[in-house]
Amino acid sequence: MPLNNDTIQQTLIQKFGDVLTDWQEPYGMLTFTAPKEINLKVLQFLYDEPTLNFRFLTDLQAVHYPANKGQELAVVYHLHNLVDNVRIRFKVFTDIPKPDVFSATALYQSANFMERETYDFFGVNFTGHPNLIRILNVDEMDYFPMRKEFPLEDQTRVDKDDEMFGR
Repeated sequence: MPLNNDTIQQTLIQKFGDVLTDWQEPYGMLTFTAPKEINLKVLQFLYDEPTLNFRFLTDLQAVHYPANKGQELAVVYHLHNLVDNVRIRFKVFTDIPKPDVFSATALYQSANFMERETYDFFGVNFTGHPNLIRILNVDEMDYFPMRKEFPLEDQTRVDKDDEMFGR
């Protein structure tokens, strides 16, 4: 029987119960949320369970939601079952004062640089990462540039007028 979103969801609910929430299927991709304390347990189960077989970490990134107090940062995992060609997405949320999430590098080697980049731009501290240092920005940078903590550019600036650029 081919693997589908309903089978994946039921298997996860049987294992983790009501701990997994926010089930959605945007554009047909199963998406759910897990508490950050069990992100490794969920990843390990998705990897080891023979009916699921999610052995490829396609992407790992973060999103900053400044209006969600206590859950400002979301770490988003995209996983792929290469045998059945099925993709899923799951999220864990953390707060800005203590942005600690367990590292997935022991399970997926591809998480190494993705977690370093997420740390570099969003400040997520991946606990257990073997070398969590900045990867693209300079070491002296004391902020995380992809967070929405800075005002957008002032649209009334005359030096940015479209007429000056021939538009």
